[in-house]
Amino acid sequence: MSTTLAPAELHALPADGTLVVDVRAPGEYAAGHVPGAVNVPADLLDTLLPDLQAAAERQDLVLVCAAGQRSAAACAKLADAGVDSVGLAGGTRAWAADGLPVDTATRPNRSVWAMDRQVRFTAGSLVLLGLALGRRAPKGRLLAAGIASGLVYSGLSNTCGMAAMLGRLPFNRPEPGVLDEARAALRG
Repeated sequence: MSTTLAPAELHALPADGTLVVDVRAPGEYAAGHVPGAVNVPADLLDTLLPDLQAAAERQDLVLVCAAGQRSAAACAKLADAGVDSVGLAGGTRAWAADGLPVDTATRPNRSVWAMDRQVRFTAGSLVLLGLALGRRAPKGRLLAAGIASGLVYSGLSNTCGMAAMLGRLPFNRPEPGVLDEARAALRG
């Protein structure tokens, strides 16, 4: 099996032999996901590793995020643990762009911006704050320079420390019971 599947390829797979795991934050998952996907936020992969290993023995794992980067990182993490998985090329954005159905979570009150939007908003706000502070205290511009450096590193390394930090905020954390729901879904 290749490292990624096109949305049409995933859509054509039999549901009983494939488990779709959405690694986005709960708010992102709630806003729209591949039908039947189980929400296992990327920061819970280590916690749920035994369940993911058992699920991978029973069926193929397909990891999904918004655009494909987080699911690729999650696939690599699982591969390091000896778990076979593939990612959805282009993520849920490509899935929806191909006109395939998108479900929303049963908790529609979890209206949270997508993580990339949260990062752009936070980075932009901090840069503006650093520039505004710099008008009174020149060292305030170091904040803007630090954020810019972080964004450059993020682009070069295809990682995002700010997303990791924002993912720990209460509105991005799983609601009570999500971990248990994910365990139950992974155990089949």
